Amino acid sequence: MAKAKPAKKTAAASGQIRLIGGQWRGRKLPVLHSEGLRPTTDRVKETLFNWLMFDIRDRRCLDLFAGSGSLGFEALSRYAAEVVMVEKDAAVAGQLKRNLATLPAAPGAVVQADAVQFLQQPATPFDVVFLDPPFHQELLPKVCERLENHGWLADDALVYIEREQGLALPTLPTNWSLLKDKQAGQVSYQLYQREQVK
Repeated sequence: MAKAKPAKKTAAASGQIRLIGGQWRGRKLPVLHSEGLRPTTDRVKETLFNWLMFDIRDRRCLDLFAGSGSLGFEALSRYAAEVVMVEKDAAVAGQLKRNLATLPAAPGAVVQADAVQFLQQPATPFDVVFLDPPFHQELLPKVCERLENHGWLADDALVYIEREQGLALPTLPTNWSLLKDKQAGQVSYQLYQREQVK
C-alpha cells in the first residue's frame, strides 16, 4: 500500500475567531494561518469591549493592523458606523474581504496596505482606533505619531494598544490620557483617550 503524502501547507483557513457580542454574536469567521498572526483572545476582547460599551455604536473605527479582523468585526457587530481594516499581507487581507462579504450590509472596508504607509495619505478622523501590531517590530511609535499629527483622530478619540508584555511603552503623544491598563498572559493592553490640543 502506498504511503499517503503529507498534506501540503496552503493558505487555507486554519483557525477561526468568534464574535462575542452584538448583532452577530456567536458567529464564527475563518482565519488564515500567517506567521505572527495573533487574534486577540476572547478574554481580552471581552474586557476591551466592556470598556468601549458606550463608545462603539455609530462611531468610525480604524483597525490598523487588522490581522484576523477580531477587533474590527467585533466593532461591526456592535453597530459601528464604519470600520476600516488595514492589513499588509495580501492573503490575510483577502480572507478579511471574504469574511466581510458574509456579513449583510456591514459598513466595513478592507485596505491591503502597510500601516505606516497608509497613514501618509490624506486623513479622515476616526473616533476609535485599534492598534495591535506584530510583536518585535517597534511599529507603535511611528503609527502613534502619525495618527496624532496627521489628522487621523477625532478630538476625543479612543486609542486601544495591545503589545507584548515586558516591552517598555513607547513615547506617546502627551495629550493621550491613560484610561485603562491590564495584562493577560503575554500581552499588555491599554485604552487611551485623546484630548484636543488647544
